[in-house]
Amino acid sequence: MHDHCRKHDDSGSDAPQIFLVGNPNVGKSAIFGLLTGRYAAVSNYPGTTVELTKGEATIQRRRFRIVDTPGVNSLVPMSEDEKVTRDILLEEKAEAVIQVADAKNIRRSLFITLQLTEMGVPLVIDLNMKDEASRMGIDIEETVLGNIFGVDVVSTVVAVRKKGMTALKKAVLNPRISDYRFSYDPPIEEYISKIERLLPESNISGRSIALMILSGDRTLKNWLLSRLDEDTISRIEALRDKISEKYTEPLSYVISRQRLKEVEGIARAIFRKTPVEKRGLSGFLGDLTLHPVWGFPFLFLVLYLLYQFVGVFGAGVLVDYLERVVFGEYLNPWAEKIVAMSVPVRFLQDLLTGPYGIITMALTYAIAIILPITTTFFIAFSIMEDSGYLPRLAAMLNRVFQAMGLNGKAVLPMVLGLGCDTMATLTTRILDTPKERLIVTLLLALGIPCSAQLGVILGMFGRQPVAAVLIWAGSLTVVMLFVGFLAARIIPGKRVDFILELPPLRMPRFANVFVKTVGRIEWYLKEAVPLFVLGTLILFLADKLRILPFIQEVSSPVIVSVLGLPAKAAESFIIGFLRRDYGAAGLFAMQQQGLLNTEQVVVSLVTITLFIPCIANLFMIIKERGLKAALMISAFIFPFSILVGGILHRLLLWLKIFG
Repeated sequence: MHDHCRKHDDSGSDAPQIFLVGNPNVGKSAIFGLLTGRYAAVSNYPGTTVELTKGEATIQRRRFRIVDTPGVNSLVPMSEDEKVTRDILLEEKAEAVIQVADAKNIRRSLFITLQLTEMGVPLVIDLNMKDEASRMGIDIEETVLGNIFGVDVVSTVVAVRKKGMTALKKAVLNPRISDYRFSYDPPIEEYISKIERLLPESNISGRSIALMILSGDRTLKNWLLSRLDEDTISRIEALRDKISEKYTEPLSYVISRQRLKEVEGIARAIFRKTPVEKRGLSGFLGDLTLHPVWGFPFLFLVLYLLYQFVGVFGAGVLVDYLERVVFGEYLNPWAEKIVAMSVPVRFLQDLLTGPYGIITMALTYAIAIILPITTTFFIAFSIMEDSGYLPRLAAMLNRVFQAMGLNGKAVLPMVLGLGCDTMATLTTRILDTPKERLIVTLLLALGIPCSAQLGVILGMFGRQPVAAVLIWAGSLTVVMLFVGFLAARIIPGKRVDFILELPPLRMPRFANVFVKTVGRIEWYLKEAVPLFVLGTLILFLADKLRILPFIQEVSSPVIVSVLGLPAKAAESFIIGFLRRDYGAAGLFAMQQQGLLNTEQVVVSLVTITLFIPCIANLFMIIKERGLKAALMISAFIFPFSILVGGILHRLLLWLKIFG
């Protein structure tokens, strides 16, 4: 979702840089969007920003390059996103660093502030979400905080409202380096000084780098090797090992504990909490969504409303009007007449308006069938994001994910997979261990339908009995739990504990939902529509060269005998590799033509949901997990999806659920 921001990176390469740094879920992307005027995904759960997002801003006639870094809980990297943030502070000069802090969770933010002051970077602290903190009875003494650290402290009220942005822009023009000093135990201070004297010059203080080394940060090794000789590095490592022997506990734990003690003292000086008597409806619903029993009926209610809005309204009312009226009665007949009159070559006529024509098939599928479905899904997804419901879903499902060797944090890329599996695969970087990243990548490729595909699926079920969608969802749930359970025991490695700060449940803001939806529709039109055209061209050529009938004939034993589907369904599975939603759209068209009964709809949609990932996702898996892992994942998913579909086909025939 950030590609259109990143493509402008080079334009401001000579401008001074402002880095946005902070914990996950503090509103950095919203601040970035307001500073640069560009859209960035604004989410109420960690993990949205996993790559550096860059743009330009002009503040009082000065041009700056704004860099939105991944959310971190420490600047001693324990995961890929923390390493990315630390590295840019280490390797690139900052004109200013804006620490975006969550006013509701000030202790968590102060842990980062302490490390930034140790780095000696020019700092501005932005206390964001002050309105939510006030509703919780939390007040932060900004003046006291500013005096403690010797830097400017400003507050913003849920950045999308733009309150506080003027003060933030003013402060960032004259950032100050904090004069705050915090001392560790005397032995640690002694060895900080010894290591610091051996370190090269950098964009952050030698003291902070020495603390990273003492904390056991192995990710610094390559940086040190590029700047120091091996003898100096050996001396540094010897010093680290020598001080470690003085403590019975890991030195990283000792340093973190002393930082947390300092944070607690600062928090007591600036933090004021008053009782909040009236919690209101949002507080009641917030507790309800997390309840181990009542949280699930609430989830089912959300899914039912999603089904009604996307499956019934989007795929029923809107698709019927666009496909049958706009395209069926006007655009396609006009296009056929114009092409027939102006294009004398039959081959080109078929290319444009034939059964596999760019206008009559590609644009009809992309605009008349998929666009209204994805638009309604994007609206619903944005509402769930902005309301704060998605992180509650992660917390509620944490126990379920533990059975798969994961924790609730894995929900986040999997929920993002409902938007786009390709981008969700990228966000697996937020997971802490290689095992977790590989398992989630497998599950994303296997059973998480992207937004466009899910929209079409819900649209098809909008014309079927409720039992059909329940069987589809139940089958996928069982398969995902089974595969995850096995993968957790086969793939070596460990999982880590899950800590998630929950934002309050709140009424979604129209502006947020509108911006997110428009941005995602823009992404769909730019990324998906060209692939629909490409997919149609492939089908067109396959038909003209008689390849398509051959493939249908070859795959007929599987499609017809194993899955119990018409041979024509082979087209959807073939093209589904190019684009998942295009494959689902082909099944949607077959349903409208009366070629699929209810049992075949369920079997086909379970199978195509589990089918091999689209080509874009496959390339992303290769990039993130390697070619071997990508090939093994595909080699497993292809026969496994057919096997599951075949078993389901036999079960439905045996049980005679749909007559």
